[in-house]
Amino acid sequence: MKNAISVDLEDWFCAYNLEIPIEVWNKQELRIVSNTRRILEILMKFNTKATFFVLGWIAERVPALIHEIEEQGHEIATHGYSHTLLTDMSPQSFESDLEKALQVTKACINQPIIGFRAPSFTITDKTLWALDILPKHGIKYDSSIFPTSMHPDYGIPNAPLSIHQRGRLIEVPLSCVEVLGRRIPCGGGGYFRVFPYSLTKSLMRKSNRLGRPVIFYFHPWEIDPGQPRMQLPRLKAFRHYFNLNKTESRLTQLLTDFEFTTIKEVIGL
Repeated sequence: MKNAISVDLEDWFCAYNLEIPIEVWNKQELRIVSNTRRILEILMKFNTKATFFVLGWIAERVPALIHEIEEQGHEIATHGYSHTLLTDMSPQSFESDLEKALQVTKACINQPIIGFRAPSFTITDKTLWALDILPKHGIKYDSSIFPTSMHPDYGIPNAPLSIHQRGRLIEVPLSCVEVLGRRIPCGGGGYFRVFPYSLTKSLMRKSNRLGRPVIFYFHPWEIDPGQPRMQLPRLKAFRHYFNLNKTESRLTQLLTDFEFTTIKEVIGL
């Protein structure tokens, strides 16, 4: 079964856990170019195409990088502009952020943008209004809903585990597998770094056996153990920094063990 692999294209200082205001992002060390090129090398080695959910702020600063990603045959989707959580936005501010993201990202590429992922997966029960706004801007699928209760900041615990039609959109949820009545994430990110690789592999195999392609995600900063370190509360530090030195080797193993492609191809658009 072909699974989908995606990259949330944001730099280390964009991460919600670090709480660095966008007003000072320009003062931070930009590491996105070198990290993304390393990811592109790995994907090319395995002849794998991915979906890149591009943050508009990043597209504005390094447009040539976005063009380079497209030139290598990958799908470009949007991650919004400012990485503001939807739970902190109104419908009006969300739509303005989306419009700005689409404008600056489309200027870098030739393909249409049909996919969206909310910052920190914050399409929740309280922000489902966003799904009515997306189709107005040419978005055909959303990949923002985490059907689990394991994280304090996001998740819709009773959401469908499978790809499904939701109104005018195709919803592509992040992957979870039910184990003893609990939904365990197996789709990447911090879960990929914290869980033993053998557990991730086992859960992904189970998802495939159940007929569900895995929707996998990671960030460029997750292959970068040399990134600047911030003083954080213990739990946030653990989420952000744990096993950064192992992500690249695990990613290589993942691409050896499973077949991946873009979200667009998996859902047949």
